[in-house]
Amino acid sequence: MQIKIINRSSHSLPHYETIASAGMDLRANISEPITLQPLERTIVKTGLFIELPIGYEAQVRPRSGLAAKKGITVLNAPGTIDADYRGEVGVILVNLSNDDFVIENGERIAQMVIAKHERAEWVAVKELSETARGEGGFGSTGVK
Repeated sequence: MQIKIINRSSHSLPHYETIASAGMDLRANISEPITLQPLERTIVKTGLFIELPIGYEAQVRPRSGLAAKKGITVLNAPGTIDADYRGEVGVILVNLSNDDFVIENGERIAQMVIAKHERAEWVAVKELSETARGEGGFGSTGVK
């Protein structure tokens, strides 16, 4: 699949690190470092602009290493970039640790997964079919 992209950053295009990778790393495109204090959030720009085909989205997800080692995650994970969006790709980062975190220009801050999606057509009915689970939710199936 080919996707049109404009790269206004000074960094290389996102790419897959391995043949089996689902996501491509996104890099911060900032003029000066950003310090994220504990529980602070910010939008970090990437310098990338994309044109996705209709029926696809780009999902912006946390990087597992940043989340596990530093407590840095994508606040609205996964963030969705719609096929008709033409603005700069931004990443909403939040610091869930107790320490300040400094974001440097070029740092890999998130990953992007290109995903196909369907469009739903609602069918109004009076009742839904019954299942063994029924209305059980929010932990109703247990933890073990």
